[in-house]
Amino acid sequence: MHTTRFCLIRHGETDWNRERRLQGHLDIPLNSHGLQQAEQLANALARRQLQFAALHVSELNRARQTASAISQRLGLPLQTHPALKERHYGALQGRTFDEARQHIPHVYRLHQERDVHFDLQGGESLHGFQQRIMHFMQQLAERHSGQQILVVSHGGVLEMVHRTASGQGLSGARDFPIPNAALNWIRYRDGEWEIEKWADETHLDNSLDEL
Repeated sequence: MHTTRFCLIRHGETDWNRERRLQGHLDIPLNSHGLQQAEQLANALARRQLQFAALHVSELNRARQTASAISQRLGLPLQTHPALKERHYGALQGRTFDEARQHIPHVYRLHQERDVHFDLQGGESLHGFQQRIMHFMQQLAERHSGQQILVVSHGGVLEMVHRTASGQGLSGARDFPIPNAALNWIRYRDGEWEIEKWADETHLDNSLDEL
């Protein structure tokens, strides 16, 4: 099989990112800074004259808004997919961690302990989330074998890809950044994922890390 190369992008900033509030499947739009980041991102990709075969995007609005600027600059149609949505955070959605600690301490504790099979009361477990994301990523890799593609999605999605490619399990704390609108390069060949370059922010003024 030929190598498939991915440029993975977390959406631009939202007001809830700034408030450190968990969004999950809730459809929060970009704020003004996030829209600016989307333009900076699109300009950087155009300036580097990178060639992409396709643009695959989460169907949530914050990802589609980010990808829209790229689509216009690079002339690539948006292909949206529910499989690229953020993790469903169940009872945590719409809350900050401080609010969760106060109001739903049992859910907060199991989340912080990274119980990989806990579904956050109606959401997705870490194990189920990783299975969803990596199944779809492999489908994209095989569909675009030998090509270079763009994927615009969410912090949790990028975390699952990084953990898979680096061989890191789900139970340990995250030790790598996932900034809004940064460039993250990975490749897939013969069933193996490999990270090339992660969290390239050289085109941005400043960017928030994932929760």
